[in-house]
Amino acid sequence: MDEEVKITETTETPAGTGSAADKVMKAKDIRSVSKKQVVTKILVQIGLYVFLTAVAIAVLFPFYWMLISSFKTIDEYNATVPTLWPKQFVWYNYRGLFVDILPGEVPGLEEGMEVAGELNLGRLFFNTCLVGIVSTILSLIVTVLSAYAFARLEFKGKNLLFGALLATMMIPGELFTITNYVTVSDFGWLNTFTALIVPFLVSVFYIYLLRQNFLQIPNELYLAAKVDGTSDLKYLWKVMIPLSAPTLISITILKMMGAWNSYIWPRLVANDTMHMLITVGLRGTGFVDAATNMVNYPAQMAAVVLVTLPLLLVFMFFRKYIMRGVSRSGIKG
Repeated sequence: MDEEVKITETTETPAGTGSAADKVMKAKDIRSVSKKQVVTKILVQIGLYVFLTAVAIAVLFPFYWMLISSFKTIDEYNATVPTLWPKQFVWYNYRGLFVDILPGEVPGLEEGMEVAGELNLGRLFFNTCLVGIVSTILSLIVTVLSAYAFARLEFKGKNLLFGALLATMMIPGELFTITNYVTVSDFGWLNTFTALIVPFLVSVFYIYLLRQNFLQIPNELYLAAKVDGTSDLKYLWKVMIPLSAPTLISITILKMMGAWNSYIWPRLVANDTMHMLITVGLRGTGFVDAATNMVNYPAQMAAVVLVTLPLLLVFMFFRKYIMRGVSRSGIKG
């Protein structure tokens, strides 16, 4: 019996030792796998950041080139080998957009390159701001009243009319250009601010966006207001508009940006200096020397910088309001 017990013990001992060894091997395998996962994760993160950095450079480089080119002289800009940093910073490219700079007044300024007399950037800024502000205010009035009617009022054919409005969103805007131009010409509105403002007062997308926001406001508030004898306009002003402020801010910002960036329509209907917008002026002949037919690209870059700066600031400081307004309306991208 003693010998059998000893044999049993001797046979069981290696088995226990093998089980412990297996556990050690498994622990080593787990550690090796964990190290591989950590290394793989680090490599993926490095590749991701390298890709994002490359994309960011590709996107930002045109803006960087625009900015540094606005501080270069014409000779440096037209050099065979481009420079990534100006050899000499010059400021007359910006100054010449607002005041007349005569050749010889600034060293390196070629004959015929005075810009302000032909471009008049201050007038272009004034025209663009005037059209943007007036069109935005009138468009907000039309959008608020239309969205309120489709969201809260009951009248025959409401859904059919709203569906017809949404159907117009399927038609490309370029198709309306010819008919709008013929209509404006028949009314005698060419080269007037009226032609720049009236044709685009109604935006179906903004009406739809605000209507969706109005529908999220509980109808019990409207019924309670009607019981108290509140009129529809007063309810709209006191209740609906304050509760929909983020969406209205988004519409205001988008409308102003659209008016600031508009080019095709202003190019068709307003080509005189008294009504020309900033986008049209930048593509005009204000930067071209009539004698040599050479374009003053540094001055043109300076003008583009000044035009881009307001939109950049608007986007930086108000982007959260745009996203909040779209999210509150129930539309997700």
